[in-house]
Amino acid sequence: MNQELPVRIILQSPPTGVDFGLQKGSGNKYETIQKQQSNKNDLCFEFKILVKETNTAVPDFKGPYVQGPLSERFIYIDIGTCAGQINSVWSRRLKIPLRNISSETINLLLADSSLILETKVAGTGKDGGPNCATVKPFSGWQLVPIHK
Repeated sequence: MNQELPVRIILQSPPTGVDFGLQKGSGNKYETIQKQQSNKNDLCFEFKILVKETNTAVPDFKGPYVQGPLSERFIYIDIGTCAGQINSVWSRRLKIPLRNISSETINLLLADSSLILETKVAGTGKDGGPNCATVKPFSGWQLVPIHK
């Protein structure tokens, strides 16, 4: 049985003037949703993913925002031209891993509708442009109140 999990990604201090959005779908058949152009503020993406009960220690995340094989699931944030920003010099994607989320964390989240699974990642990379590729270092996911 699949159950919905609320998720929040906070992109901290991305470079200004660049479009960012959540990737829905994969391959050539994807769309960018929740598109936002960065300014001096953090960007926030909230959505739901599915988790399927399994007999293994690795949760099976599913849904239109989830990418990758079972042991390496992740979420993409599209950047610049990948997010549909025609005049951008940036054409990147940011890969946010869905790793180290325990069954205990999932059960707590499912039991308490006032919580959300949240991660904060740097929006600017070492080159001064938008952060891209797999988030490194990745501080992981935390349960936080849904309304701050």
